[in-house]
Amino acid sequence: MKKSSATRHTILEKAFEIIYTKGYQTTSIDEIIATTKVTKGAFYYHFKTKDEMGLAIINEILKPTMQNDFIKPLQNAKNPTQEIYDMTKALLLENPLLKLEYGCPAGNLTQEMTPWNAAFGKALSELILEWQQTIENSIKSAKENGTIRENVDPQQVAYFIMSGYWGIRNFGKVYNSTACYHSYLKELKIYLNNLA
Repeated sequence: MKKSSATRHTILEKAFEIIYTKGYQTTSIDEIIATTKVTKGAFYYHFKTKDEMGLAIINEILKPTMQNDFIKPLQNAKNPTQEIYDMTKALLLENPLLKLEYGCPAGNLTQEMTPWNAAFGKALSELILEWQQTIENSIKSAKENGTIRENVDPQQVAYFIMSGYWGIRNFGKVYNSTACYHSYLKELKIYLNNLA
């Protein structure tokens, strides 16, 4: 990686960490510059504005992470109900990037920024739609191979899985405890088993 590319990536990674812990609107460019130890000139060489940097975080940090942790586990799923459960459990209890006390970074940015910034809303909705479609496709495949009931609506399942995940992330953040995650996972397993 060239020095310029490495500097850009470092800015994005450090800025993501600050924004994930503090929120986008309360994070200043000066704070990002101080944390990354780059000059103002270096920051503005890579990003004309804070919002340009924010969009780069979505596209270059969040998107690859979501594709790896939310999308890939369900692509070509042989047993989608088990793989949805395993993916959710891994996201809640095993993923080193996702911190209990800060919730879901995509969910946080969606709540904080989509009312104020159309470009953020578009970039985040593309990420979310990709996850939704992946869940729906895995459910459709399972219906075709007979492992899920014919009357199950893939879109309803996707909405339920995604909203449950975001909701329990918020409970974890509020309670600062994984106990709610374990209760949620037990109920999720029952729900998924009932799709068969």
